[in-house]
Amino acid sequence: MDVEQEPLTVSQLSLFDFDDFTTGLVELFPTVWAAAENLTAQEPRQRLQALEILDKCGAIRLSPLIAYLVFTRLTDPDLEVRKRVVQALSDVLSIDQTGKRAPDAVRQQLVSQLMRMRTREIYALLQLLSSAAQMLPVVSRLLLGNPYAGNHLAELATQRKMPLEIRRQAIRLIGEVGYLDAIPTLERMQMRLEARASGQQAMPFAPPGGVDDLELLTDVKYVLLRLRSL
Repeated sequence: MDVEQEPLTVSQLSLFDFDDFTTGLVELFPTVWAAAENLTAQEPRQRLQALEILDKCGAIRLSPLIAYLVFTRLTDPDLEVRKRVVQALSDVLSIDQTGKRAPDAVRQQLVSQLMRMRTREIYALLQLLSSAAQMLPVVSRLLLGNPYAGNHLAELATQRKMPLEIRRQAIRLIGEVGYLDAIPTLERMQMRLEARASGQQAMPFAPPGGVDDLELLTDVKYVLLRLRSL
């Protein structure tokens, strides 16, 4: 008589020495696979719970497939889910508490996906920073291997139709990562903002159009100094 096997719980999964498993085998655990499926659940609470399970049992660090599935939630509409995704992906690129790195296959999969990020994903990261500025070092770690992000960030920073805080975070992220190719764009932005500031001082009676835009001047100057010192 066949006996149905009960799914392993997260606490049971933590009892295994995952170093003994071949990369890719971890997805076979029912609990891991169920959590992976819940990454696309309709309710944000379920997606957060799924991320917690995958993180707690180490599946994100051990499986290229799970790492990829988590990456696809980088643009999740819920900022709390997005924040948890960013932290989890950053952890994969970091050394864990035991001094070990994630398997090469997992790191290579994640780095490959991060290199493909373009404006949509980068804008999602800036939205996160707008509500959680303390995540700047974590977000910057995801962009370190993306050679195109500097141009995307510079473009977003100069678009006056963008929300001011999005533009501010784009400028700060350029400085945090160290995108030297963004220097010319920021220099032009500095000149434009300084010219506008001078115009406001010379004609204080004129309509103060675009005053909010001038709030970015301090950030632009600081980031340019930081980039030039690299």
